[in-house]
Parts: sequence; C-alpha cells; structure tokens
Amino acid sequence: MKFSTTRDDLFKLLQAASRIAGSPTAGQSFPGIQIEALASNTVAIRARDRELGIQLPLSATVDSPGSCLLPARLLVDIVRTLPATAVTLNLEAGSQTVHLTAGSAAFQIRTLRNEDFPVLPSGQAANSIQLPADAFISTVEIVARAASHDETRPVLTGILVSASANELRMVATDSYRLSVKETTVDAPIEGSFEANIPARALQELARLAQLDGANTLSVAVNENQIVFTAGGAVLSSILIDGQFPNYRQLLPDAFEHELRMPVDELIEVVRRIGVVAQKNAPLRLAFAAAELTVSAQTPDVGEAKETIPCPYSGEPMEVGFNVDYLREGLESVGLGGDVIIKLISPLRPGLLESADGAGFTYLIMPVRLNV
Repeated sequence: MKFSTTRDDLFKLLQAASRIAGSPTAGQSFPGIQIEALASNTVAIRARDRELGIQLPLSATVDSPGSCLLPARLLVDIVRTLPATAVTLNLEAGSQTVHLTAGSAAFQIRTLRNEDFPVLPSGQAANSIQLPADAFISTVEIVARAASHDETRPVLTGILVSASANELRMVATDSYRLSVKETTVDAPIEGSFEANIPARALQELARLAQLDGANTLSVAVNENQIVFTAGGAVLSSILIDGQFPNYRQLLPDAFEHELRMPVDELIEVVRRIGVVAQKNAPLRLAFAAAELTVSAQTPDVGEAKETIPCPYSGEPMEVGFNVDYLREGLESVGLGGDVIIKLISPLRPGLLESADGAGFTYLIMPVRLNV
C-alpha cells in the first residue's frame, strides 16, 4: 500500500474518524483507524466502536492498493504536527510498519492486526430512503440536548426519529425535559421509518454532513442497525432496544396561563441571572400583573434578580426551573422571534413553543422551591 495526499485533507478525516475509534475495553476493542488505498485513487478511512462505524473517502494519488490498521490517537497526533504539504503513507509488502513522510519529516508506525477490524456496512441498500440533509441536521441540533447521558437508562440516550410523507419528527427526553420537533419537508418522503437512534450517532452525522456538504442523506434501516450515507461518507449505528416513552401522554391537555414573549430578551435575562444559580440552585420565575421577575440565589455565592414586562394576568405565581434546561429550551426555540410559555401551577410542568408555528415543543419539569 502506498499513496500520497495533502496533510489538511488527511487530518480533517482522521479527526472525524478518531472521535469514533474506540479505546480498549473488556471484550471489544477497536482502538485503530483502518486505511485502505483503492485502485480508483481513493482512500477509505474507517473507524468503529461498540455502537458506531464510519467510513470516509479521501482523494489521493494511489501508487499501490492495500490496507492497514494504525493506532488512532498516535496517527492523529502525528498528522496534526506535520507541515501543510504532501503526505505519503507506504506499507511495504510483508511489513508491519507504515512509513509516513511529509517534507523532511519521517515516521515509522507499527501497525495493528488488520484482520481484527470488522467489516462495515457499505451504505448501499435497496430499502434506502432519501431525506433532505439540511432539514434532518437542523432537527437533530434542536432536540439532541434533551437526550439523556445516563447509560443505566439506555432507551433515553436515543432520539426517536420518524419520517413519512412530508414530515420528519424527532423526540428526545431525559425525564426532566422533553423536546419534540416536527419538520415539514418540501418533497414527499418515499418510504417511512421510525427508530430510536443513539443521540451520539445523530450528532456525529450532523458533523459529517456539514464536513461533506451533502444535500441529501440516504437512510437504510435494518432490524437492529441504521446506516446513513452523506455524500461519500457512511455512518452506521446500532438501534436502541426498548420502548421509547409515549411522549404524547406527557404533554398536558390544558394550561392555566399562555404567554407570548420575545425570546431574545428572555434568553439574555436567563443567562445573566443564571450566573449565580450555582450548586443546583433553581432559577425562579415570579409572574405578577404585567411583569416577570427572574431571580436566583446561592448561599455563599450571591443573588440576582431582574424584572421585565410580561403579559401575565391572574394571581401571582412563582415557578422554579433548572437554569440550564430552561436556557437550552429557549435557545432551541430560535433567536429573533417569540416564545409561547404555557403554565399550570408551580408544581406542574411548563411548556415552551415556537410562536412561528415551526413545530417545536419543549416540556420542562419544575423544581420545588423552598419559601
């Protein structure tokens, strides 16, 4: 195997692969990046861990085809330090060492057992569904932050994705908040699917689609696996077993108060006052006639409050929320418009919705306040 390419192109793809290359774990270890030079002047860069697999195409001048498996972290660290010039990788026949050169710099890297690397899906399947990349990625970015990071509840670490007709829907929850985004696509989707996909996989897909500049995503769903193709990049992921919560049952049927406010102003206030909401201190929202007072207090740290106009009427009410969850929900609504806030009581969930009819709903559980 021998090929030459540019340092910048190689480093960009190695960085993407290294985010997936697994570190050694008991029973399953894929700490390497597989590099295969093909006769078509293309190099395939592959990596995987227990959940995800990735294959990226690299344009190169291939002198002789072949493949090898190299330590991921070492390879990335080496290429990062190289001058921005041509890079050559050469694996001599029968050798277990790759010679990497760039300018006057020369490295010899011992290979790993290439036969230990598993075969990855090709991304070409008869049951593939085509989706617009921009709509898919923007929907992922809106809901992904609400997915859980608690590995003891794996079903909540995923995003429930469904696509059919002209609608793409994604749902994520960590049991403290619920994020739902329904996106209307211009062209009808030919086919349909619903799957609970690891949030990490979808976030990685968003990076890949932006890296490749793909306009369309190809999606193939099998019994326990999903495969995405974006341009020449292929990302595969296991699907999460278990029943995703019936999120529709979590949404209250009616609310006592419905308020419309400029989202930019409210985000700024939440960010500002939230600075002193430390050590799990809640952010307090006190609603009174025509005004909202946002406050926070942390013992041994300080306190802050700010009052802004608010179209509230009725008996005064004070509700507490986790400051990060509230801020992220407001940010997901999007800047430059209004947010609709729906409330029932201090001990019932609150709801944020985009006022422009963009199909975004964010349910947030309250924090019990000490008087």
